Amino acid sequence: MQEFFGTITGAISGFFAQVWVVILSFQLRDALDIALVALMIYGLIRLIRQTRGMQLLKGVFWVAIVALIAGALSMEASWFIFRQVMDNAIVLLVVLFQPEIRTMFERLGRSNPVSNLKFLQQQNKSEREQEEIEKTIHTVCEVLRQFSKQRIGALIVFEGVTQVGEIVKTGTLLKAVVSRELLHNIFHNKAPLHDGAVIIRRGRILAAGCILPLPQDNDVESDFGTRHRAAIGMSEQSDAMVCVVSEETGHVSLAYKGELRWGITPEEAGQRLRSLLLEGDGSNKRFALNRRKKGGSQ
Repeated sequence: MQEFFGTITGAISGFFAQVWVVILSFQLRDALDIALVALMIYGLIRLIRQTRGMQLLKGVFWVAIVALIAGALSMEASWFIFRQVMDNAIVLLVVLFQPEIRTMFERLGRSNPVSNLKFLQQQNKSEREQEEIEKTIHTVCEVLRQFSKQRIGALIVFEGVTQVGEIVKTGTLLKAVVSRELLHNIFHNKAPLHDGAVIIRRGRILAAGCILPLPQDNDVESDFGTRHRAAIGMSEQSDAMVCVVSEETGHVSLAYKGELRWGITPEEAGQRLRSLLLEGDGSNKRFALNRRKKGGSQ
């Protein structure tokens, strides 16, 4: 018994001695290294949480468990296949998690202080361009009011700093001046482009009938219809502001940075659009949006 306790005591003493050696050899770069790895893991978990990436990660975990079992039981054929997969694991993971990786770099690019450097930004808007944007916002607000009364569904994207060329390619290129008549023609329920979105860049309609991406987050309210979900998805993947009019209820909504404010007035929408497009203040806390508000089915 004394020999047993002596062995346990020796093992514990040896463990703490090794810990003490590690502590004595610990340097600042080690702390920075640990902090960086922890930050990367935390960011990865936040990125894929409640998205399809989490389900993929669970699938990868179970495949790894089966591979370990196959290796432990010396199942040669199965282990050969798993070994081939593991040899190309990096490429496979990049393919599987391509949407999540792209979203991560897009968010990093928008939030990084380097992105605020003047030589990386678009040139300052001229006075004429600002007047055109102001006129466009005023016209869109009038159209939102009319659409809300008549319950005409609409989806209007105001492009921010990040250009959405890939989305523009899914629609019909127009490059037209914004007018009430044109927007009414586009979103008329029998018009061929009414189901898609209008993209507005620098105060002009760039394209119509565009297909927007749906949100990756699975906790979006089930009451939201296709237009509202598309607005959230578009705002997640860019810094655009997206105006939505519900065809069912006539309510006006605004999506920005992955959040949706439902049931606002056209005046409130105009105020937020001016804050982003003219004042360049996309982070104003007074304009915080709330996805949890429920909207119409369209």
